[in-house]
Order: sequence, then structure tokens, then C-alpha cells
Amino acid sequence: MNFDWLHLLLFHTFVILGELMVIASLLHMVYQRRTPASMMAWMLAIVLLPYLAVPLYFVLGSRKRRSRYLKTAFDMRETEAAVTQANPIDGILRSNGIPGATSGNRFTMLFEGTEAYSTLLEQIRAAQESIWLSTYVLKHDAVTATLFEALIAKRREGIEVKLLIDALGSWPLYFWQFPLRALRSAGVEVCFFMPILRMPFRNYINLRNHRKIYLFDRTTVLTGGMNLSAEYIGPDVEPKRWEDLLFRIEGPAAYHYAEIFAADWAYASEAAPPAPGTPVHTDGDAYVQVVPSGPDVADDALFEALLSAVYAAHERIWIVTPYFVPDASLMQALTIANTKGVDVKLITPRDSNHLLADLARSSYMRELEEAGIHVALYEGPMLHAKAILFDNLGAMLGSVNIDNRSLLLNYEVVSFAYSERIISETESWMEKLLSRSTTVVHPAGRLRRLGENLMRLIAPQL
Repeated sequence: MNFDWLHLLLFHTFVILGELMVIASLLHMVYQRRTPASMMAWMLAIVLLPYLAVPLYFVLGSRKRRSRYLKTAFDMRETEAAVTQANPIDGILRSNGIPGATSGNRFTMLFEGTEAYSTLLEQIRAAQESIWLSTYVLKHDAVTATLFEALIAKRREGIEVKLLIDALGSWPLYFWQFPLRALRSAGVEVCFFMPILRMPFRNYINLRNHRKIYLFDRTTVLTGGMNLSAEYIGPDVEPKRWEDLLFRIEGPAAYHYAEIFAADWAYASEAAPPAPGTPVHTDGDAYVQVVPSGPDVADDALFEALLSAVYAAHERIWIVTPYFVPDASLMQALTIANTKGVDVKLITPRDSNHLLADLARSSYMRELEEAGIHVALYEGPMLHAKAILFDNLGAMLGSVNIDNRSLLLNYEVVSFAYSERIISETESWMEKLLSRSTTVVHPAGRLRRLGENLMRLIAPQL
């Protein structure tokens, strides 16, 4: 009899605690002023699977939280190289606290993995003071083994070497760190961003550092979409190597990348931020504006600038992205731009490396096609590059995918390039991608269409 009462008491306690957690999560959603789509997705999950969805919500459901354990917002410093105003996109970003575009930058586009690899290796070997590397994915393979050897050699020369790795993006290396032993023994400083096994309340597993910053002497940076593994770069041509983009900047824009890396490193290492150096002006012709986004940026400056640029476009909006799961406001903006006569193109892989993302994007792609927007499915190797052209005003290049995770959750960084040469080179590269693409999204049966539309309910969390 006593056992029955105890069992009943435990059962009711469990139910009451569950209901309280559900109420707490719903109140938290309202307090955070989440988007209706995001709220509906979480509410559906909580109603259907409350004891699974509620804990997941408190782990995954917040982004710009204030916490003494969360990476705090940082301010980037305006430099003397900043121009008055490059164009309206520059103006929107400035009004959101982003430093203006700088002149005097040398800017080189690297479209091939072999070229990116040789440039990266050359920059490591030429460094005189410091090498700061930050990546989302780092795999231990034949390509990175060579890079590790070069880093060890530079450290033995007395060069400062820092390596920042996202713990979730590089989880195999995080759980098996033996390949990093030689680096650490040589004095290379290695840190993981938000270690997975750290104290739960210090760890925001949903907020990942997706930035790729390869910085040399705090004056030259390689950045874009390429991570460090044989899938992205290497000494030899590989037919199945992913299509991606890296670019090299030498000049005052590199200073802003140094500011971002210094803040990321200080958070991950729990040490004072390293000095970002001073802006160095060159004779380059590139106007470049560096734009970080994520929980350490007070507002959604990048997303607002992206929406503004889409609405302001008069001639074209060409988008290259591996994953396309956009916010409803961005979908509406693209549809309206097409209605106005703007040439809107989406270039995306026919099949990406994430089945769930492919299923989630399908209904959005069909919606674009139904609106008359050109959807180009790239038939070559996995297309991992991220870029957008807005008229002849500028090119947005960097680590940001066109999905909610990249635009509103992850730590990201892009460069807006406003020079005619860079815009022309980006256009030529996109035209080559288009030449290897097909334009037909396979029709969906009723079951497939039902599945795709259901995926839209969880799309805000992808």
C-alpha cells in the first residue's frame, strides 16, 4: 500500500515538474520575442514530445542570451582607412554599429582548392610575427599533417601560433586529440571553442563558431568558406573535392578580422585578448567591409543589411549557398524582388552533404520556382561556397549560409566587397557554376510534398 502511494506521489511530481518546465519554456519564448515561425516550431515539438523538447529548448533554443559564461558582445574600431560611404549597403551596416568599408586593400579570390592550399602554406612559411588560425572543421589527414608540420616549424622559429577549433564542428578531433600532441609540445597554443564536455551551464552547444579566419602577422587574412581538411584544399587536383571559395585580404580590412579573432580567442582560452595590431594601408584597389554576426554582435546587422539589399536591388540578386532554409521575411523579399523584374538566381548543389537540409530546403526551392525565380542545381562536386551579388554594387563573401542557423545563430563573418574588379570576378565564377547546373527541381509526389511541408515546421531550428 505504501509502495502504491509512493509510486503515485512520484508520478504526480514528475507530471507537475514537466508542466512547470513547459510553462517556463513558453514564457521564455514570449520574453525573447522569438519569430512566430520559430515559436510555432518549438511549441509543436513541446506539445508532441514535452519531456524531450523542453530540455532541448533550453540547450538549443536561445541565441543572444546574457550570461557571465556566454561570449559577450564586442565593438569593432573604425579605422582611418574607412571611406565616407561606399554605397547604401555600407550605410545600413554603419547605422548598425559596423565599421565602414576601408580602402587600400589588396584582394585576391581563390576558387581552387589547390590554389588555396598553396597560398595558405606560403603564408604560414612567410609569417614573421604571428599565425592565428580559426576554423569550424579541422580533420587530421595528409593535407593537415603537412600544415601541422609547417606550424611546428614556425613555432620553433619563435613565431606565435594560435589554433582555434570549434569543438562540435571538429568533434572527432575534439574527442581524440592525439594528433594535436606534437603541436602542443612545440608550443603551439590550441583551444577548442565551447568544449562539448565542459560544465553544462557554460556550454551553449547550439551556438557554434563557424568563422574561418587564417591570419598572418595581423596584416594578411585568408577567409571564406574553406575549412582545413582534404575535402576543401590540397596539393593535387581531386575530382571529388568540394567546390568552395577562399579569398586573401591584405590591408586595413585584415585588422577587423584580427579584432574578431582576438575576441574569439579570449573567450575560448579565458585569457586576455591578444592585441589585434594596427591597420596597415596598402596600394590595393579593393573597398572591403568586414561584418561579423552571431551572439557576440549586439544586433542582427548582417541580416538587416541582407534584407535591405534585396529590397533595394534593381538588376540582379545572385545567390550561391550549399544550404537554403531561409527566414520567411527573406523569402518574401526575394519573391517581391523577382516581381519587380530583378534577376534573382539561386545556385545550390543538387545534393548537399546533409540529407535533412536537402529535405528542408525543397519546399522553399519549389516556392521560388513557382514564383518564376531561377533555381540552378549544381551538378559538380559538393558546392560549399557562400556568396551573393547585389546589382553591380557589391559582393557578399564569407562563411554565411542562407539558413536560420548561419544568419541568426552561429558566430559568422563575411566581407562585403564593393570594387568593380571583385564584382566582375565573382560574376564570372558564378556564370561557370551556372554552366554546370540544371534548372529543374524534380516534381514531388503527394507523400514527398507532405514531408517537405512538414519539414518547414522545424526549419527554423536547422
